[in-house]
Amino acid sequence: MSGVARRTVVAAAGGAGLTAALAACGGGDSGDKNGSGGSGGSDVHEENAPLATTGDIPVGGGKVFADKGVVVTQPKQGEFKAYSSRCTHQGCAVGSVADGVIVCPCHQSRFDVNDGSVKQGPATKPLEPMPIEVAGEVIRLA
Repeated sequence: MSGVARRTVVAAAGGAGLTAALAACGGGDSGDKNGSGGSGGSDVHEENAPLATTGDIPVGGGKVFADKGVVVTQPKQGEFKAYSSRCTHQGCAVGSVADGVIVCPCHQSRFDVNDGSVKQGPATKPLEPMPIEVAGEVIRLA
């Protein structure tokens, strides 16, 4: 009987570990958008801190700010847009911006730098827009 109990405990522990591992992959909505393990609440207090300068964001491209959960793009000279860096497919953090698209490394979804719309799935929903303000050469989360 003790052998059965031991196997049950091991199986239950294994299942709990699997649940934790799956949650860490971004499938859940834990509020932590960047995988850093933080609460995500500190960004609110830093909203007036500069995110980037306009020179940091290439025209026709963009830059991912994983620690802030945002990707900033410059579709045209002087036009800046921002989106959540959380892929709408399974919540992975997008990893790069190249050739006019924001790329999620998990399943290769691609989003347009102009409006965050899906250019290639498996994602079916656009990236969530995020408010930013540009003052001179400084870009901040609004």
